[in-house]
Amino acid sequence: MIRWPVPCVYLVTDRRRLAPDARTADAEVRALEAFLDDALDAGVDVIQIRERDLAAGLTHTLAARLAARAGGRAVILVNDRVDIALASGAGGVHLRADSAPTDAVRAIVPAGWTIGRSAHSPEEAGGELSADYVLFGTVFPTESKPGAGGAGLDRLKEAAAACHAPVIAIGGMTPERAALARAAGAAGVAAIGVFLPPGRHPSALGVRTAVRALRTSMQPG
Repeated sequence: MIRWPVPCVYLVTDRRRLAPDARTADAEVRALEAFLDDALDAGVDVIQIRERDLAAGLTHTLAARLAARAGGRAVILVNDRVDIALASGAGGVHLRADSAPTDAVRAIVPAGWTIGRSAHSPEEAGGELSADYVLFGTVFPTESKPGAGGAGLDRLKEAAAACHAPVIAIGGMTPERAALARAAGAAGVAAIGVFLPPGRHPSALGVRTAVRALRTSMQPG
């Protein structure tokens, strides 16, 4: 089962959008590390390192440093790279919808590890029986996946009802939309853009303001 507070605030990384003026991968990673330190201090619940085009060595270094700094304050996940997640001491892995079966991954990782999976339909969410959580989306249109549209709140509600595990909503999240997602049955929300420094994305609030605003918006009443 899920091992973090519900409703949860889940940050997905994107170093290029965070540091568009950085000239090297090392500079991008340094900027990302500083940003994630702020996210930990702000009280984010989950950080998914989703840097699919970053060299494996740099991804490992980033994940290891972040896991050490987190000290249990947040769950650190690596996107799809089980090997890097294991070697870095991260708390788990987030699997793509088309990745290796969850059961196969669970058989080779430590007990207590968090394994999540993406789902893009209520049917996919309902068919995932072994993950600790399902990341469902995109719920609202988002710059991260241009042209993809959005599944909408009705499909999110169907996914939450069908899935055995907590469902985290992703895609176009703002504090206002997070409240709607929570009302539709989501156990929390995940995002990239809203956490970025103001000006880097239309909905960007900065990580500290975003964590506070998302958490407040998802509280009952």
